[in-house]
Amino acid sequence: MPFAAPRQMPVIMNTPCPDFAPKPGRAVTLLPGLRRILAPNPSPMTGAGTNTYLLGTRDLAVIDPGPASRAHLDAIRAALGPGQRISHIFVTHSHLDHSALAGALARQSGAPVFAFGDSNAGRSPFMSRLLAEGLSGGGEGIDRDFAPDRRLCDGESVSGDGWHLRVIHTPGHFGNHIALAWGRHCFTGDHVMGWASSLVSPPDGDLGDFMASCERLRRDDWDCFHPGHGAPVTDPAGRLDWLMAHRRSREAEILRELAAGAARIGDLARRIYADIPAPLLPAAERNVLAHLLDLLRRDHVRMTGPPGSKGRFSITSPRHKPGAQ
Repeated sequence: MPFAAPRQMPVIMNTPCPDFAPKPGRAVTLLPGLRRILAPNPSPMTGAGTNTYLLGTRDLAVIDPGPASRAHLDAIRAALGPGQRISHIFVTHSHLDHSALAGALARQSGAPVFAFGDSNAGRSPFMSRLLAEGLSGGGEGIDRDFAPDRRLCDGESVSGDGWHLRVIHTPGHFGNHIALAWGRHCFTGDHVMGWASSLVSPPDGDLGDFMASCERLRRDDWDCFHPGHGAPVTDPAGRLDWLMAHRRSREAEILRELAAGAARIGDLARRIYADIPAPLLPAAERNVLAHLLDLLRRDHVRMTGPPGSKGRFSITSPRHKPGAQ
């Protein structure tokens, strides 16, 4: 198969993590039966790169095979010791930096690919309606050709040689996003990362779903999150609390700006993200859009015009709810 760098879009609110600098391609033991290999795809989107996990001691589960990279494919294969083979391939979601290598790895290993579904699976009805009304995506490197061999259901368990994983559907960053619980540890993909807040870009991302997924994960007592990017998260509850508080704070900023009058997404992004470089403004606009659409669904704002950058948003008065006559 051809190998090419995935299409990527910079995200905002991401800060470098100088303490997380593993060497790409080297299998690092995190716990007995768990190793991590960093893919060679550093960027503003991925931080140091995508984390691929090898779980097990003989028949291994690969979690997030990563981008379409020959070097990374070779590194995964080189990590197999005597008597070891890959028996399962899990994909937390179908962004190219997580899923693009799944097909090649499956062909080489003979292992099936497990995921919640293709890139349209798990999208909320609200986002599906807006998509039909003309809302366009932000172009964040979606793997349009992704098709798992086995579709997983929320709450389903999959067991292998010495390991057991429980599927938790965690839409928000992406509709088909799942987390995988391994005892009191959890592989969280891009929903909870070790170095940044997640991009939520409609219609593939849904902020209401993101917050609900955070709340759901918060109900369990975890020891550690193993994210798709960055270092292990050793305070899962604190990280989830921060993510939710960060989103609520951003929502409050948007409502304060709208209190001064109706505005379009671009105007709000330029005022709220006044200090970011111009090339990052499109990402800022996607973030603002996610908040505005969540506020629209909750009847806190109304929208005139088409959904997206050309729409105009204003705070809803008690006498004028969206859809009211």
